[in-house]
Amino acid sequence: MSQPEEAPIQNSFSQGFWGGMPIGLGYFSVAFAFGISAVAAGVPVWGAALISMTNVTSAGQFAGLSLMATGAGLAEQALTQLVINLRYALMSLSLSQRLDPAIGLLDRLFMAFLNTDEVFAVASSQPGLLGRRYFHGLMLAPYLGWSAGTVAGAAAGAVLPQAVRSALGIAIYGMFLAIILPPAKKNPAVRRVLLLSVALSCLTAWTPLSRFIGSGFSIILCTLIAAGAGACLFPREEARHA
Repeated sequence: MSQPEEAPIQNSFSQGFWGGMPIGLGYFSVAFAFGISAVAAGVPVWGAALISMTNVTSAGQFAGLSLMATGAGLAEQALTQLVINLRYALMSLSLSQRLDPAIGLLDRLFMAFLNTDEVFAVASSQPGLLGRRYFHGLMLAPYLGWSAGTVAGAAAGAVLPQAVRSALGIAIYGMFLAIILPPAKKNPAVRRVLLLSVALSCLTAWTPLSRFIGSGFSIILCTLIAAGAGACLFPREEARHA
């Protein structure tokens, strides 16, 4: 009985680029909100652009911006970023199994730097192994969209009236709601973990605990406790194969 043929290695830069184009367009709008928020927090336009060009993490950047604005310490900021962005390490480990073995270490490090949730989802859905040129093309549009959106938002935030900046600055909260509400409506476990995280956040913000726990450590504690409770109380059942 003949063995099924393996899917060929995808190594087309143009195919990767067009696959990442919708991600880049979506990133532009979110990065625009970040640029406005950064300028409102006192960060210059060039500083906001530098943050986005060297981080490429929406939740991490917004959390870091709020910590910078409140004068949080470096340890607090570092731990917050570690907790928020730890998932990227797991995504990169998983994605490394899908890459062409011929790809070198420097290219893999570069790919890990630009490996976001959406890039990971698109890359993981492709059949066969992924080549260097395909992955570079896939990363280009999201990176340009995130960087250009930040610059545009920061430049607009520097000249727009305060009322308009405040209105546009809440766009990120709309994005977060759009992310968490659909799965929370469909999955009771997600809904319960979400409610637990909200309750923990209120507890650390509106009780005497706020005197001892900074905003950065509050994010860390709420994330770890809610995620740990969700893993223990609502474990995901693995599919069983006959």
